Amino acid sequence: MAHRILVVDDAAFMRMMIKDILTKNGYEVVGEAADGQQAIEKYKELQPDLVTMDITMPEMDGITALKEIRKINPNSKVIMCSAMGQQAMVIDAIQAGAKDFIVKPFQADRVLEAISKTLG
Repeated sequence: MAHRILVVDDAAFMRMMIKDILTKNGYEVVGEAADGQQAIEKYKELQPDLVTMDITMPEMDGITALKEIRKINPNSKVIMCSAMGQQAMVIDAIQAGAKDFIVKPFQADRVLEAISKTLG
């Protein structure tokens, strides 16, 4: 059975890019969210195996959403997506329980490596 993934990014084309990489490689994208609040709601509803979470989003950022998802499920698997030069935020995210991070612009092999490593 394919691993179920929730893709979170405020930019629709970024979600599309990740979705494309994932579906071509046998993963199932079960949902998408455009901000942290939506991410938490979708996480509760869909209970995905893994979440790709953008760091900077309007309404609620990815680190806050990550912390909330970790409260819902301490075993949740979240990979952060960051733009160049967000190292400090990436460190915050890892300390808050993110499993890994991928940097934009996305490189398919790096995305897949992070995901397969995180899912074990």
